[in-house]
Amino acid sequence: MLAVSGNPAAVRREVLASLVVFLVALPLCVGVAVASGVPAELGLITGIVGGLVVGFLPGSALQVSGPAAGLTVLVFEAVREFGLGMLGAIVLASGMLQIGLGLLRFGRWFRAISVSVVQGMLAGIGLVLVFGQLYTMAGVKQPGSGPEKVLGTAGLAADIATGGTVLTSFAVGLGTIAVLVGWKRMPAGVQLVPAPLAAVALATAATAIGGLDVASVQVQGLVEAIQPPAMGELTSLGSTAVLGTVLGFTLIASAESLFSAAAVDRMHDGPRTHYDKELVAQGIGNTVCGALGALPMTAVIVRSSANVQAGAKTKASRILHGLWLLMFTALLPVAIGIIPLAALAGVLVHAGCKLIPVKELAALWRGHRGEFAILAITAVAILTTSMFEGVVLGLMLAVAKSAWETSHVHVETRALTGGRIVVTLSGNATFLRLPRILQALEELPKDQPIELDLADVRHLDHACRAALEAWAARHNPAGTEPVRMTGYAGTGGGPTAPAGVAG
Repeated sequence: MLAVSGNPAAVRREVLASLVVFLVALPLCVGVAVASGVPAELGLITGIVGGLVVGFLPGSALQVSGPAAGLTVLVFEAVREFGLGMLGAIVLASGMLQIGLGLLRFGRWFRAISVSVVQGMLAGIGLVLVFGQLYTMAGVKQPGSGPEKVLGTAGLAADIATGGTVLTSFAVGLGTIAVLVGWKRMPAGVQLVPAPLAAVALATAATAIGGLDVASVQVQGLVEAIQPPAMGELTSLGSTAVLGTVLGFTLIASAESLFSAAAVDRMHDGPRTHYDKELVAQGIGNTVCGALGALPMTAVIVRSSANVQAGAKTKASRILHGLWLLMFTALLPVAIGIIPLAALAGVLVHAGCKLIPVKELAALWRGHRGEFAILAITAVAILTTSMFEGVVLGLMLAVAKSAWETSHVHVETRALTGGRIVVTLSGNATFLRLPRILQALEELPKDQPIELDLADVRHLDHACRAALEAWAARHNPAGTEPVRMTGYAGTGGGPTAPAGVAG
């Protein structure tokens, strides 16, 4: 703030940028809260904390934090399973864990998560948002599980076709999506108004003028919405199910924030993000949100890119956007209560579609089918099970794929004069390649001298070494020269291999 206080042009630039970010953040804060199954005010509280608390902290100067569509599914599942009262405790614990990870300098390691897993995570979230919010657009209760949401779309379409309030509500949501999609084709002067704000405002105006019978956001007041976690809820954090949710919140919020920071850094030529400090800042923000019983926060690429594109150069714009959210929520709460739920659902359906990397899928299929499989399996697993299980499965597949690709081994057989056979292994001999190695070795004759040369093996794991020694011991029958293993000195500080193994 002080960096621009003496420069009127800089102050004007930061104020205008903050207003743009505020207008983008307002409908998204409310929409994410409603989609998460919590009061709308909790999303606004998280947005306020993202501006007025995280906005002052070091890390990334230009990215903006608040409630994100990426955590909607996990929050919804947590509230359904543990109750709204536990949300604050879970967010509080996640924030403290983020602070610890940042202080231990784990921030940079979140960047090592496979891009396919992250894209699959976002695609899965997008699918859940799309299929879930279609029901909210129609003003009907959405099914509890992902498969039920997908299978129920046929019945939903039949309900919409019958007309009545279901069709009216769905039309409002569909109109909202149409405005969002077509806003980029409007004149440049009109586009100064952010598309989400314009779409929600037009839907609200159409609903009010037409006297349409559609559900609207329920408002209870900012102060009344604050529900700090009670002692009983804090003590419940020790259960296995809750700890799994805390880890899910921490992993996804941290990864999304730091990936967002990397993306924002590519948009400007200012100071680069310090990832460990940014992780601490996000942790402090989530700790405050948890203490207030609000939604978890992440750095959000939509708001962050709007901030950069609006010309922001310092932290002042993101701090001011939090101030505008606070003033609006405190002074004009009635304005929130007239927003149609169908319009917010339309915003989230549109956001969900944008989370699915359609353009990248074709390129991945052509050039990296393994990565395509990880992305697709992660997304489908999130849709059919849960966020946490889907991400864990994706990470396991990414690790398995990496292990498989790095464990290349080549088996070469040469027959020397005198009937001696030399088998040379090169590369990384691990248990993943044991079937191929043993198949080649077991096809060798059992009545000739054999030498197994391991000099070119870069790594030989314990399972593979034990299997080779067992093969060498039993391959040649009694009365035949035993198989000899030579050349491998071990890696990783292990003992030197013997020059030969007698059968």
